[in-house]
Amino acid sequence: QIQRALRSLTIPLDRLHIMKGHMMQDMCRGLSRQTHTQAKVRMLPTYICSTPNGTEKGNFLVVELCQSQVRTLLVTLYGDGNMSPQMMYKIFDMPEGIMQGEGEALFDFIAQCVTQFLAETTSSDTCSSEERLPLGFVFPFTCRQTQLDKAELLSWSKGFSCSGVVGKDVVQLLQSAINKQELCHVDVVALMNDTVGTMMTCSMEGRPCEVAMVADKGSNCCFMAEAYLVEMAEETSGRMCVNTEWGCFGDDGTLDDILTPYDESVDEESSNPGEKRFEKLVGSLYLGEIVRHALIRLTAEKALFTGTDAAILKEKGVFTTQHVLEIINHEDGTSDVKRILEVLGLQPSERDCSRVQQICRAVVGRAATLHAAGLAAILSYMAQTREMETLTVNVGVEGELYTGYTRFEEILHSVSRLLAPECMATLLPSRDGSGRGAAMVTAVALRLAAQRREVNELLAPLRLTRADLEQVQALMRQEMERGLSKQTNATASVRMLPTYVCHTPDGTERGDFLALDLGGTNFRVLVVRVSEEGISMASEIYVIPAAIMQGTGEGLFDHIMDCIMDFQMKQNLMTQTLPLGFTFSFPCQQVGLDKALLLTWTKGFSASGCVGQDVVSLLREAAERKQHTGLQVVALLNDTVGTMMSCGYDDLQCEIGLIVGTGTNACYMEEMRNVGTVEGNQGRMCINMEWGAFGDNGCLDHLFTHFDRVVDDTTINPGKQRFEKLISGMYLGEIVRQILMVMTEKQLLFQGRPCPKLQTRNIFQTKFLSTIELNGLALRQIRAILKELELDASFEDSVLMREVCQAVSLRAAQLCAAGLAAVVEKMRENRGLDQLSVTVGVDGTLYKLHPRFSQNLQKTLKDLAPNCNVSFLLSEDGSGKGAALVAAVACRSASP
Repeated sequence: QIQRALRSLTIPLDRLHIMKGHMMQDMCRGLSRQTHTQAKVRMLPTYICSTPNGTEKGNFLVVELCQSQVRTLLVTLYGDGNMSPQMMYKIFDMPEGIMQGEGEALFDFIAQCVTQFLAETTSSDTCSSEERLPLGFVFPFTCRQTQLDKAELLSWSKGFSCSGVVGKDVVQLLQSAINKQELCHVDVVALMNDTVGTMMTCSMEGRPCEVAMVADKGSNCCFMAEAYLVEMAEETSGRMCVNTEWGCFGDDGTLDDILTPYDESVDEESSNPGEKRFEKLVGSLYLGEIVRHALIRLTAEKALFTGTDAAILKEKGVFTTQHVLEIINHEDGTSDVKRILEVLGLQPSERDCSRVQQICRAVVGRAATLHAAGLAAILSYMAQTREMETLTVNVGVEGELYTGYTRFEEILHSVSRLLAPECMATLLPSRDGSGRGAAMVTAVALRLAAQRREVNELLAPLRLTRADLEQVQALMRQEMERGLSKQTNATASVRMLPTYVCHTPDGTERGDFLALDLGGTNFRVLVVRVSEEGISMASEIYVIPAAIMQGTGEGLFDHIMDCIMDFQMKQNLMTQTLPLGFTFSFPCQQVGLDKALLLTWTKGFSASGCVGQDVVSLLREAAERKQHTGLQVVALLNDTVGTMMSCGYDDLQCEIGLIVGTGTNACYMEEMRNVGTVEGNQGRMCINMEWGAFGDNGCLDHLFTHFDRVVDDTTINPGKQRFEKLISGMYLGEIVRQILMVMTEKQLLFQGRPCPKLQTRNIFQTKFLSTIELNGLALRQIRAILKELELDASFEDSVLMREVCQAVSLRAAQLCAAGLAAVVEKMRENRGLDQLSVTVGVDGTLYKLHPRFSQNLQKTLKDLAPNCNVSFLLSEDGSGKGAALVAAVACRSASP
């Protein structure tokens, strides 16, 4: 019978693996908004999003509600890494009956304890009544927390049943009681349970602790989860401590096969049968009772206490966990066991003593093993959700079982390693219970609140209101009108250049066309075949050496001609004369479809003898020098127009082109009657806005922040292309770097440690913004990106850096949308429509690669131009295919 009893209390390893899996599934259910109510592992958010970093300082008051006592502490932190906090505390015994009385009486008593404690411990210099005294409240009962200082009691346990508290905000109840005591300088700023307090207590002395387990009368565990997984809270970045409330695990029957008859008896006799099944297997409140029922059954089976009176075992509570721990901790012989049993009124034989000791060991060993399986579930879950092959973590542990059973730590360690071999947990014993941790929670909350205020202040100028955006839209419209008018064109910041492209594709274009694309150090030549089946292309990329970019104009255009001829030879096109479209992405004043005067070089070009000249003529002259007669240039355009035309072939409603990449620009089809700079009133013409220069006349100065001004001052063209410098990929990374430098200076980042690498210009490329803002990107991956930049960022730093990136990229998308809103609204009004449907052909790495830019742009545009139904079409090769289509449309229009 003894062996059978011991076997029933032993859980095989494969069954522990199954249990671990069940617990992980239930944890996921508890975190999900859809399944939270069905989960037995409640996974309650605590709103604690950070562990101490050692800079916390000040006086913090703690009130801890214990089993039958109220513990008050005053903790002073010195910002020295929390190595030597000063602590004073006092314990007050609760009056008889208060645990089952009225809730108001309980909270009044706690407030009186605080008053008395402060009167005894604080001199006028420690805490003046002008100085706010933040209080952390350790409340070890199940609550639904909605903020750090807002928690509704779900149910009492541990012998408490005060009336009028369940369903109420316990922070408010305590604050009201404190206010009654006229302690107006005491603010309850944080509520937590004892498990969270333990985690924070163990997070001191320079080692972050991210898991805590309490193995006491009740049992619980908490850990730092990725915040975006905690769906019951609104927080999505960083991490949040989750209180698992795992005591109810198994209430759905998943543990039924490991329950013994002794467990069933304990459950039936409890005040809540069928509930808290896991806790009733592992909590020290129940272990003595499990042993008592095992002994009753074994006595009835004549395996124990034969021939003696064991009626005393029928009394509930006679055999306590304290007895059990004393029995199993005396490994040497049975004399102590005999003494303990005799004190209880039993007359044990030597064999009885040995068997009772075996049963006690089995019951407590099982409790330790089950704690280990629960811990393994949490560690594996953390490793999986952080996408880590191995997890190294500190686990704070406290409670009667942990301190009272000498082998508890060893079992916890070895079994959790067997069940979660990928996780290395270091167990840290909690000192000073959870009180010191509560002071840490409070201190961290105040540090984060102060930091939040500073961050908000710093980023406020980047956060645009609806009114700001409407103003930008109106200013853009104003500048567009000035650019279109013959009288004001010369002084307008938005140049509104006519392109002489008067039609978009209609699908009837046919033939073979050449296209050239010159926009940087690479130059492309293409042949594009437009047929009924669609478009096919062949192309080649040629490099333009720096010496040629910065040499003479003749040298540059001769090199371009050499590339064209090389391409035609390879494609067997030397004998054919094909219409050619030339994408030339430099500012030009167009005076005809095939005639454009170069206004200025950009992008590192400075070839002499070109500015003010007709670019098409320069190319034709080079062809003559090379005696190449088969060159028929029919159109010159920029990449924005090319983008509109290439998308216009696939979508006949496409009448706007937008580039948001290294630079930014837009073009659209304007009514000829509004284009004052070109003769004629019939039809439409594509206008190249050159909107990057919007604001160069100072009209956007009120939106420029300190960071924007610093970035502008360090560019090669200060005061120019102001709109572009707020939006395009070339500058966003630099704006972010400037903000990070100020944040470091203000000790909001890297704990104020100097960061020499951040001083390097352009280190923070815009592609990093795109990566950092990827949805659900683990903070570990953000830290890896920052490590590449030699920035040693904590998790908090990573969250903050993501926020900075989001603020800068959101503003860029919103400003771009405000510009676009001015364009679509003007088109709608031009055409006298209540509702305009139009497509924007769009290109550029920022738009294409940034995870949020396009959705932020589209959302803002919808908001600013509700009467316009705008679709976006990604351009494929606007510069090449678009150039050929401009040539194709020109040939179609010219043919009779």
